[in-house]
Amino acid sequence: MLQEMIFAGFGGQGVLSMGTLLAYAAMKEGKDVSWMPSYGPEMRGGTANCIVNISDQPISSPIVSAYDVAVVFNQPSLKKFEQKVKKGGILIWESTTIKEPPSRKDIRIYPIPAIEKASQDLKNVKVMNMLMLGVLLKINAIVKKESVLQALKDTLPERHHHLIPLNKEAIDLGMSLAD
Repeated sequence: MLQEMIFAGFGGQGVLSMGTLLAYAAMKEGKDVSWMPSYGPEMRGGTANCIVNISDQPISSPIVSAYDVAVVFNQPSLKKFEQKVKKGGILIWESTTIKEPPSRKDIRIYPIPAIEKASQDLKNVKVMNMLMLGVLLKINAIVKKESVLQALKDTLPERHHHLIPLNKEAIDLGMSLAD
């Protein structure tokens, strides 16, 4: 089963890291994966997105024009990608800062106050991407949470391993928000 996804926001919000982690987790489960980043030359503060395709069959191309899932962190990304979600697809959007909500009625829409929850409940806004990943894992179990945590351990430099419990807590909080 092929899942075509996009993660989009401003540079520095962790969209590329989120996509990378999901791709590694899928590889750990023996799935075929493609990961294609896109970002402006300014990086932090500029636009950033990545396409992640996960399948149990070979993937013919990483280039996608319509998505099963879109996870968006800012208004420009919502405006750009809302119409590219396939009918019946999933749109997860950061509702703390995005003021104009999505308008489509033919997709499943999940407003998540990730920035607010990460700041207030976890005392660290930097894990809002992991919170959003937790939402995605609960709504669309494309990979197991355990695979994501193992991928985090494998990809995070050892000097940052003390942050793994906080990232796990953020994933768990996101999963609880998706109920």
